[in-house]
Amino acid sequence: MTTAHELYAKGLRDHLAPALRALGLLGWRRTFSLPDETHWALLGLVEQGGPAGPTADGPVRYTFDLSLVRKTDWALAAFPGPRPDPRAVYGIEIWRARIGEVLPVGEDVWWEVLPGPRWRVTLDDSVAAVRHYGLPELLRRVDRDRGGTGETYLGPAELEQVNAVLLAASVARIQRAELVDKELVLTGAWTRADAVARTVLQGVAHGFLSAGDERFGAVRCLDTLGRALWTVDPSTE
Repeated sequence: MTTAHELYAKGLRDHLAPALRALGLLGWRRTFSLPDETHWALLGLVEQGGPAGPTADGPVRYTFDLSLVRKTDWALAAFPGPRPDPRAVYGIEIWRARIGEVLPVGEDVWWEVLPGPRWRVTLDDSVAAVRHYGLPELLRRVDRDRGGTGETYLGPAELEQVNAVLLAASVARIQRAELVDKELVLTGAWTRADAVARTVLQGVAHGFLSAGDERFGAVRCLDTLGRALWTVDPSTE
């Protein structure tokens, strides 16, 4: 009997990878990118199960990581390799997410390959998720970043100084700091339920506000999907 791993390997080679390339993605094996002159807009295949370990004859589960990196940032960082791996975290990403976060369910989603007559339905469903949700979100993020939604507030060196403070408090780094409509907008991999991040970032926000920069009067924190988390506005405190 054909195992799940054998079916998955065949499906990846003969169906999944060709289908992703048909959507305009360039790549091989398990990492793909959209052609773009200024950004690495990336899709990475993340797998569980396979021929090694106790799940050798069990199902193969997979999902996708999405990642967006400016090519100039990648070149300056001088990481090894010709391009970023969307499954790795480098700290220079503009945005990254699991595909489940941009699907209507808004949570982690895994597809499972099992032996049986309908095993290819799983592959078709995952390609549809990339076509209708993953790629549109990547393209939207590229357009948003290229469009210059805001003026960059801190240079790389200054931002690293602030991020060193966050690192000491075990809080995720600020990925982007920009000025938008008289607000300083900070973006990072934070969640509303993270009370430590909220407290530390409020302290950081008050530090920014104490500089008396007339270009902004409030500080707003967003997660990497652009959702509002917390706002520090002295006029309402």
